[in-house]
Amino acid sequence: MNANWIAVGAVMVGGALTALQGPTNARLAGALNSPINAALVSFLVGTVALVLVAATLQVRPDVGAARALPWHSWIGGLYGAVFVAAAAFATPRLGVASTIVLMVAGQMALSLILDHFGFMGVPKQPIDWGRLAGVGLIVCGVLLIRRP
Repeated sequence: MNANWIAVGAVMVGGALTALQGPTNARLAGALNSPINAALVSFLVGTVALVLVAATLQVRPDVGAARALPWHSWIGGLYGAVFVAAAAFATPRLGVASTIVLMVAGQMALSLILDHFGFMGVPKQPIDWGRLAGVGLIVCGVLLIRRP
């Protein structure tokens, strides 16, 4: 099977599961009295799952290559922590659809900038009217979903 199709499938499944993260962690936040506590539990469970998968697959890191990385390569978990805590906080207030669409709007806006400048080695893709229109349509989607 083509690796690109596997990547598409993985991203679709990951995106679908993201829709479950908000309500799951919102319930946990209610029980634990904090979206931060919910994010902490979420990351603890995720860490245990990843340790088990890595051990099962016998995946070993290249420590030398990891040490050579720039500082910003080490903070991906911070982005995830903000995402999970924000979803746990926002979902009971805005609903799942609004929370996800607003997150996608934020992702797309920053993605355009990252692509435009080729940040962190991604292929450069200049911002153009078509890409701006795509983000604009997402913002319109937010407005339609948030409509009473």
